[in-house]
Amino acid sequence: MKISTDNRVPFPRQIVYTTYRDKITELVRYVPDIRTINVKSRREADNIIYIVNEWHGGGEIPLAARALLSNDMLSWLEHDVWDESKFTLDWRLETRAFTEAVSCIGKNTFIEDGDATIIQSRGELKIDPNQIHGAPAFLTGQIARVVEDFLAAKIKPSLVQMSDGVRKYLERAGN
Repeated sequence: MKISTDNRVPFPRQIVYTTYRDKITELVRYVPDIRTINVKSRREADNIIYIVNEWHGGGEIPLAARALLSNDMLSWLEHDVWDESKFTLDWRLETRAFTEAVSCIGKNTFIEDGDATIIQSRGELKIDPNQIHGAPAFLTGQIARVVEDFLAAKIKPSLVQMSDGVRKYLERAGN
């Protein structure tokens, strides 16, 4: 499943980029679907910044999916690679449940648009039913679809909300 959003933030690219990268824990208050974000690690090498964030989402698991999913699906690790020379963020999500089955990767590109910035997010979510263990083989395809639909319903809105959160944060900061 493809993930694609384009969000315009009415602030210069450098400010938007560094706010998104460095103020992520402060942006949570502007993102209703996320309860907390904890920075697990951060290191810099050759002008690239590597960050691992632990996300804790909010919301309810749909009734139809509760038999298959747990609250573990509302938390995940995000592995980020920030390249300021290209104004890009390469990300990979690591789920707490169905870890072997779920692949979710993407790239955010911060594009200058006059005095504003377009945050272009492109990603792909794949669920491999053959890697879903502990369920009868005839159900793994259905489980994969439920997990994919659930995750997609969380990821895309979070990308939009994060961009909006950057805008609100910068407006409050008076930039």
